[in-house]
Amino acid sequence: MKHDQYKKLIIDSAQALGFFHVGFAKADFLEEEAPKLEQWLQQNYHGKMAYMANHFDKRLDPRLLEPGTKTIISLLLNYYPAQTQHDDQAPKIAKYAYGKDYHYVIKEKLKELLTTLRTQIGDIQGRAFVDSAPVMDKVWAKKAGLGWIGKNTNLIEPKNGSFFFIAELFVDLEITPDGPIKDYCGTCTRCIDACPTDALATPYLIDATRCISYLTIELKDADLPSEFKGKMENWAFGCDICQDVCPWNRFSKIQKEDAFEPHPEFLNLSSKEWESLSAESFRFLFGKSALKRTNFKGIQRNIQFLKKEN
Repeated sequence: MKHDQYKKLIIDSAQALGFFHVGFAKADFLEEEAPKLEQWLQQNYHGKMAYMANHFDKRLDPRLLEPGTKTIISLLLNYYPAQTQHDDQAPKIAKYAYGKDYHYVIKEKLKELLTTLRTQIGDIQGRAFVDSAPVMDKVWAKKAGLGWIGKNTNLIEPKNGSFFFIAELFVDLEITPDGPIKDYCGTCTRCIDACPTDALATPYLIDATRCISYLTIELKDADLPSEFKGKMENWAFGCDICQDVCPWNRFSKIQKEDAFEPHPEFLNLSSKEWESLSAESFRFLFGKSALKRTNFKGIQRNIQFLKKEN
């Protein structure tokens, strides 16, 4: 039995919580993705992110991750900031980390959404995910018609660009899926040309071991590889280059989520203040942000590496 009568309720309830786009995909085995993922892992493009090789079967089949799942609901939440860092010489932080850690913000919204749906529909089984389980979020969002996966491997939504978070609800309701949309990257290669470390040398494929986001966040080595000196373009946590140059991000809209508002003192930090930042100041400014992921020592390592290349 299809439950399409609930589609509008789900979309309206999600939009009331701040999600700007919602789509539906049938929970099924990702047949096209299986060989791609296997090859990507075999080429060691995941580097030291060992978790990417874990739960291979569950990553490709959501019904193994959450038995009973019939539909994947994908949701997009904007994070594009009104302002960026004021000192253009200061170590740069990816825009997604400006405010409160998105994991907590979105998980709360998804819990609220599930509560609303259970109140309105009944005892549905559902599980919320936001970048914290073996879920191929960009693939499911693409299948749900929320955008296409661009040459920079980011999901691009034609009316809003790519500065947004992706979240999912796995539910046991059978809902007619939305179809995918066309890829509009065309002949554009701006993201490939702009990447200073050649992480995007092959369109639609990322070598994470060369990606600045991987190097500054995921890689936990005592020092960054010397081959990347002079190529980091002052990024200390994450990187937005391939998004900043993407023509579709001219459609990015200012986010409206209070939790994602940056600490004003963070935006004002000068290059010298970053270099002299104490552990206490780091906790004060970033204790609730995604920067916790790399911790104070990690940020210090990255800043010192940038200092050497400058």
